[in-house]
Amino acid sequence: MRSPNRSGRVCVVGSVNTDYVLRVARRPDPGETVADATLEVHPGGKGANQAIAAARSGAAVDIVACVGADAPGAARIVDLRAESTGTEHVVVTSRAPTGVAMITVTPDGENAIVVAPGANSLLSPADLEPAREALARTDALVVQLEVPVATVVRAAELLAPGALLVVNCAPFRPLPSSLLARADVLVANVGEAAALTGRDARAGAAALAASARRLGPRSVVVTAGRDGAYVSASRGSSRHPAPRVTALDTTGAGDAFVGALAADLSRGSSLDDAVARAVLVGASTVQSPGALARVPPGLFAG
Repeated sequence: MRSPNRSGRVCVVGSVNTDYVLRVARRPDPGETVADATLEVHPGGKGANQAIAAARSGAAVDIVACVGADAPGAARIVDLRAESTGTEHVVVTSRAPTGVAMITVTPDGENAIVVAPGANSLLSPADLEPAREALARTDALVVQLEVPVATVVRAAELLAPGALLVVNCAPFRPLPSSLLARADVLVANVGEAAALTGRDARAGAAALAASARRLGPRSVVVTAGRDGAYVSASRGSSRHPAPRVTALDTTGAGDAFVGALAADLSRGSSLDDAVARAVLVGASTVQSPGALARVPPGLFAG
């Protein structure tokens, strides 16, 4: 997958949220109230997180997204600009509020997330038309599934020949075969890969990656948390172990992985080299509270 002609440009089509993070000793049982939580507010959304991670990894990044005509939406645009992410194609709508994610984090660093998509659900294929130039000049397009699938499909159709398509299958939704066939790299965690392939998650990340590649993508990367990441590609399979770290908060680790991966691929790195560094970036994010926007940019530098 190495190409000396890639210039390091990444375009992300995806979501922008505000994350409300509740730190709790334990999650409540049904019908129970837990009253000892602490609240944090962070920038978020898979699209925004991945765009920031790619920018921190040295890529020139544009994002196509939709936020509400409200204070959170304005704040998220400021956040993106502060991270050297191009926001010319962020649509501002009065028809819905900016997306929100409610996240509970337990002391072991694990999270549970509920998203109210808000304006993200209004990002339409028509909103991509003004972004045609950004899509035409990008070396790698990154998409995820917190925006309508029809918009994701259209973005892939507008991608220039030779540009890479990185599809993050999160949160899981069924994907059309045309999108799977166009994907250069499909990234999924174990649960998402199991849902995509119809196999039991207990089959393991390596087997799931191989099964997912048979659905059409040129290569598949399955992330497995502490177990690292598994690659299935035409030249064979590989595993990239994760360093042993103390996880304080896993929020945004997958997005950091995808953004760093796309940045390296946009510069012509091989898939294995890009995955190896993305694993380190993902591991770095779990050592700090909040999503990757709270992690010092130096951790992303290649």
